[in-house]
Amino acid sequence: MIVVAGEALIDLVVTAEGQRAVPGGSPANVAVTVARLDQPVRLLARLAGDEYGRQLVEHLSANRVGLEWAVRAEEPTSVAVATLNTAGQASYEFRLAGAADWQWTPQELPELAGSPVIALHTGSLALALAPGADALEGLLARERRRDGLTVSIDLNLRPSIVTDRAAEQERVRRQIPLAHLVKASDEDLAWLYPDRSVADVMTEWRTAGVSCAVVTRGGDGAWLLAPDGSLHEEPAVRTTVVDTVGAGDSFTGGLLAALADLDALGDRPADRLAAVTPQQWAEVLRQAATVAALTCGRRGADPPTRAEVDKLLNPAS
Repeated sequence: MIVVAGEALIDLVVTAEGQRAVPGGSPANVAVTVARLDQPVRLLARLAGDEYGRQLVEHLSANRVGLEWAVRAEEPTSVAVATLNTAGQASYEFRLAGAADWQWTPQELPELAGSPVIALHTGSLALALAPGADALEGLLARERRRDGLTVSIDLNLRPSIVTDRAAEQERVRRQIPLAHLVKASDEDLAWLYPDRSVADVMTEWRTAGVSCAVVTRGGDGAWLLAPDGSLHEEPAVRTTVVDTVGAGDSFTGGLLAALADLDALGDRPADRLAAVTPQQWAEVLRQAATVAALTCGRRGADPPTRAEVDKLLNPAS
């Protein structure tokens, strides 16, 4: 089972036709993607009891995301206002003050030793906003020391919310060594390190103890630096873009599900990732890119099912 920790919020999607409230949040989107790709998954989230919170619970449960470790919170649901331009690109405004997602305490986080969990994934605002970020960072540190599961982080930075670049650089520098697998977008890195190359950053992460570093590049595809130091490149899967909401999250979910299919997640995580062959890395990237492309072809964060992905990857079967 894969566990995803972090925010589950409501996206108020604003278009020329009006607005609609849809479930979102980067970690929640990753969890839904993993579930639709037929991997067991639980979401560690703080879910409010308000109407938006009930909408989130219904959405997650309908998509077979386990909520056994979710916390029923007194605080309100976080809201992100996503405004789409004519090309389907989303820009965000967040309403987060005092919301449920950021109030984690260490006592609310489960003990993962002895459980069937093979990977712990988190990222985005959950690792950036106090006070909950400190509790989640402590969970990552504990699991990295235990070496009993794969720790995964998706930076998914939000410069419109966390604007202090120097502080974010320090946070990322502190958290990266806690992960075996790190994913970021080229936009993340361009903001975080405006004077550094992507290759330089990926190499630094490897030196810090990351086994596998992945950088997505939008329509230019993705790069993956494997445990043996080899660089793999995957072109983007061409699609008609409806919007990009949830595209990066679905790529992450596709990546995790593909690695789970290969039995590359679990105890002795560095050894498992090192055993993935070059051909398998290419297949992993191809699945992740396909999942993201199918999501971009739909309205909102609506990742595909396993059958839909297989149909595109294996059209003759």
